[in-house]
Amino acid sequence: MTHDKQVFDNVLDLIGNTPMIKLKKMTSEFKGNFLAKVEAFNPGHSSKDRIALYIIEQAEKQGILKPGDTIIETTSGNTGFSIAMVSVIKGYDCILAVSSKSSADKIDMLKNMGAKVYVCPANVSADDPRSYYQVAKRLHDEMKGSVYINQYFNQLNIDAHYASTGPEIWNQTDGKITHLVACSGTGGTISGTAKYLKEQNPNIKIIGVDAFGSVLKKYHETREFDDKEIYPYRIEGLGKNLIPTATDFDVIDKFVKVTDEESAHTAREIAKTEGLFVGYTSGAAMQAIKQLSASGEFKSTDNIVVIFPDHGSRYMSKVYSDKWMSEQGFFDSVNAEAAQSIQYIK
Repeated sequence: MTHDKQVFDNVLDLIGNTPMIKLKKMTSEFKGNFLAKVEAFNPGHSSKDRIALYIIEQAEKQGILKPGDTIIETTSGNTGFSIAMVSVIKGYDCILAVSSKSSADKIDMLKNMGAKVYVCPANVSADDPRSYYQVAKRLHDEMKGSVYINQYFNQLNIDAHYASTGPEIWNQTDGKITHLVACSGTGGTISGTAKYLKEQNPNIKIIGVDAFGSVLKKYHETREFDDKEIYPYRIEGLGKNLIPTATDFDVIDKFVKVTDEESAHTAREIAKTEGLFVGYTSGAAMQAIKQLSASGEFKSTDNIVVIFPDHGSRYMSKVYSDKWMSEQGFFDSVNAEAAQSIQYIK
């Protein structure tokens, strides 16, 4: 929707059409041109605004959602915030089952957007009755007039990005994009965006970012689910301990794994060098670019687009907290020194 005077009907009109920003300082030694698709410019500060609005509007069109209904979802935070925001404007009640891995800030934000929140233990298997998947299912079964979004297994998750993120990136690069680097969690962002881009130009390379402790990379390479790959890790919204059907593995050319420690430092580095205050998964995506560049993936004529999914304000008690970083063992002497930039005048 174009509004000449920049006056909008409501906050939902601001979803999508996020800017692309050239990365210069961090990539000065790398071959290629690097562009960040900065999703923090969505009104809910993440790419999940796109799927929340798209899925809810599709459910309305199909008559699945009716006035007075309750929307139920599982989320590590961002999708929940977006769904809560859309629910406020559209007048639905909202119940969210979140993982205990979600930061306290995120949980408080959800509550303050009017959602009812159930915090579920993170390190239990997906079929454990206490897992956030099972809790959401149970609440949905018990509640008349409720709709369970189920982003992990919802084709609309892919469709939302096929309809918006893909075309935006194609237009913003004048069709000159050669590589897309994107984190894979539910897989909706990377799958929908990739599907659109590959239809325009099948030679565009799609590179997924996965976490150590997650099963996606190995599954992509072997089509085998290996639960021996699973162990607890700290990044929210990246990787999975199950195979989401919202991931189209066929449109992804390859996966790169990143550690949560390096991703945390890289997120901080983006803020200090590019002036972009972005979230943990943005650090992961940028860390993947560092690794890919080091392995000679890109040539100087390549146009690489990286998706930065959300805003740094969601991680104040995590990546951007020196205390949290120390507790994780993420600070060595060099990093600890860099962190000491606050002087208290008595």
